[in-house]
Amino acid sequence: MVVYVLLFNARTDNEGIHAETINGQNLILMFEHEDDATRYALMLEAQDFPEATVEGFEQTEIEEFCESVGYGYRLIPEGTLAVPPEYNLDEHLWDPDQPNPDLQPKDESTERPSERPSERPDEAVGGLSQAELDRMRQQLEKLL
Repeated sequence: MVVYVLLFNARTDNEGIHAETINGQNLILMFEHEDDATRYALMLEAQDFPEATVEGFEQTEIEEFCESVGYGYRLIPEGTLAVPPEYNLDEHLWDPDQPNPDLQPKDESTERPSERPSERPDEAVGGLSQAELDRMRQQLEKLL
């Protein structure tokens, strides 16, 4: 199955992949639908992230990448409103202006994607933690 991820500086020596840290676990978001990934990328730009490119990959390729870098992943089902966290890391190991393949990813990766399932002890309904559900609820309330 093809899934969509967000890449920064796509197809360059300094390519990075968007990841989120949830409960201390770095997660790559894999979107089932390209439009949902595009909407998420636009929300990131509104938070002063660099422009992201939505790229399609085989899900197994993303999973393998995540396993190789010790990341988890989360599949975002079609039509799900994924909302970026309210806060961003103050410091990123990936610098959009400096190619450095030796950096290990923290918020974005310099490698092409792949992943491994996240095992979170505090999973709640739909695979989301209570903290994540509360965060999403707060953001939706702000929109009203």
